[in-house]
Amino acid sequence: MLKAFVLGAGLGTRLRPLTDQLPKPLVPYFHRPLMVSAFDHLLGAGVGEFVVNTHHLPGAYGEAFPEGEYAGAGITFRHEPVLLETGGGIANVGDLMGDEDFVVYNGDILTDLPLEPLLRAHEGSGNLVTLALRSSGPSLCVAFDAERGLVTDILNRLRTGDAGSFQFTGVYVVSAEFVRELTPGKVESVVPVWLRLIKEGRRIGGGVLGEGGWGDLGDRATYLQAHWDSGRAAEAVHAEAEVAADAVLVGMNVIGPQAVVGEGARLEKCVLWPGARVEAGAVLKNCVVRRGMVARGTLENVDV
Repeated sequence: MLKAFVLGAGLGTRLRPLTDQLPKPLVPYFHRPLMVSAFDHLLGAGVGEFVVNTHHLPGAYGEAFPEGEYAGAGITFRHEPVLLETGGGIANVGDLMGDEDFVVYNGDILTDLPLEPLLRAHEGSGNLVTLALRSSGPSLCVAFDAERGLVTDILNRLRTGDAGSFQFTGVYVVSAEFVRELTPGKVESVVPVWLRLIKEGRRIGGGVLGEGGWGDLGDRATYLQAHWDSGRAAEAVHAEAEVAADAVLVGMNVIGPQAVVGEGARLEKCVLWPGARVEAGAVLKNCVVRRGMVARGTLENVDV
């Protein structure tokens, strides 16, 4: 059974104060935890079991997935009392992954990249790791030799003279051999390990996925923009939301279940989490209202 390690332990500092209430991968996106989008994507590629690391507000994961499963696929949570970063996180779950290759997936991205070509690129390649790459994006920092299918440098750290022309997507396939290159308990990123292995002549591969969309919802601007760009206006106001008949909604407003919008309120391009409340007469523009919070008065570009 193909497994996936979904990274859920980050602090989400760029998304505060939203992440004061929830870990970043559990921040609502169209009324559901963002991580559910990753689970759905991975299930479609044949993943049948998930492992998730936790650190910040770990109890929130148990609340979101009280049965320890999603759509019939089991979820195992592994807590990190000390944040181990990506490499340390992978080492910390190595015993749960067995001797088979598995997918690693950043928990704060939103993408529908076709994963099957990535899995095919990895299978039988001899790669320790195979990265999902894009030829466009905000950070083109991976040097990739398409003819050999190998990553040759990242951020020119190996002084190859190639600053990179590919975006790393935060999705990759890992072999058990790579896990053995990591030190359990050590706080480390995967990137220096990859660079060391490349320097040693070992295979860090890549697959360029040109189809589909990709976005990192790491800050407030990208979080909001992901809603506006979704094309999901029909789903924006949940059937269990309570919106006063004389409330005015300008543009797309995403309003979750049990959220309440009071009489005479005006909302323009706002996101209301499940259980949020907007008082009567309030005027909000480009705001996020969190679960259990109350927005009142006139607010713009504010998270409540």
